[in-house]
Amino acid sequence: MTPLVQVALAASVRTLPRAAGLAYEPKFDGHRLVVLRTEADVVLQARSGRIVTAAFPDLAAAARQLPAGTVLDGEVVVWHAGRTDFALVQRRAAATEARAAVLARSLPASYAAFDVLELAGVDVRGRPYERRRALLVDLLLPLGPPLQPVPMTTDPELAETWYETLPASGIEGLVVKRLDQPYPAGRRAWRKLRHTDVRDAAVIGYTGTPRRPMALVLVLPGEEDEAPLVSSPLTAGLRTELAAAVAERAEVAPAGATVTAIGLGEVPFRPLDPPLAAEVRHASTRHPPPEVLRLRTDL
Repeated sequence: MTPLVQVALAASVRTLPRAAGLAYEPKFDGHRLVVLRTEADVVLQARSGRIVTAAFPDLAAAARQLPAGTVLDGEVVVWHAGRTDFALVQRRAAATEARAAVLARSLPASYAAFDVLELAGVDVRGRPYERRRALLVDLLLPLGPPLQPVPMTTDPELAETWYETLPASGIEGLVVKRLDQPYPAGRRAWRKLRHTDVRDAAVIGYTGTPRRPMALVLVLPGEEDEAPLVSSPLTAGLRTELAAAVAERAEVAPAGATVTAIGLGEVPFRPLDPPLAAEVRHASTRHPPPEVLRLRTDL
C-alpha cells in the first residue's frame, strides 16, 4: 500500500506579500493531486489520500515517463474554451473506470506541477524551494504536456499583473512561497491570495424538483475532498434558468442522495451528471452558505 503523502497547505492573505526572497505562482482552479512514480507503476493521490489513478488514465500514462522514485505535487486541470473548468475536473474525478477512458479522450487533463518531493528515489523536501523548482523544471520541460511546471516569478510587479489578468483564464489567484523554504508538509506555510471571494464551483446537484429547484449542491475548488455544500436559496431567475438546463437533459435523476444543509440537517437532492458550473460568492468559512451569482452556461 502506498503511504499517504502529506501535502503543503496555504494560509489566505488579503494583500500581495512583497519582500525579497519570495516566489509567486498562479493558483490553478482544479484538484490537488500527488503523482507517485513507483518502481512498479504510477499512483495518483488526492489531497485526502484517496487513490484516484483510475479516474485519470491519461495522466497516469504520461507519468510513466518519470524516473522511478519520483513524487510530484500539483493540480490537475481541464481546459475548455481557453480557461480551466472546475466542473469538468469534478466530472473527470467522479468517473467510473470504464467512463474515465472515454473522458480522457474527450476531456483531456493537464497536470500543473508546482513542487517535487522526491526525485529518482532521493527525498528533496528538505531542500530550499528555489532548488526544488530548478529540479522540477529540468525534469518536466523535456517531457512536455500534459505534465508541466506552473509558471513562477520572483517579480512582484509581474505577479500583480498575473493577479489582475489571469482570472479570465480560470486562474483564481496566487500562491506565494519563500525561495529558501523547505517543503512544509501538512502545514499552512505557503500564502494564497484569491482574486475575490467569487469563485466558480461545480454544481453536482440541486434540492427541490426539476421544475422548481430551490438551491444548488456545490463542490468548491480546493475542497473536492470535503463534504458538498448547499447554496443559499436561488433567486426566481436562477430557478427558471436551472429548470431549463435540467429540462434539456435526457434523464432527470431521482432525489436519492442526501447532503447536510446549514440549519436544516440532512436534505435530499437530485444529482447532476455531468455537473454544471456556477459562479458563487463564499467566505472562507462554511457559514453563511454560498450565494449563487449566476450559472456558468458560457462554460
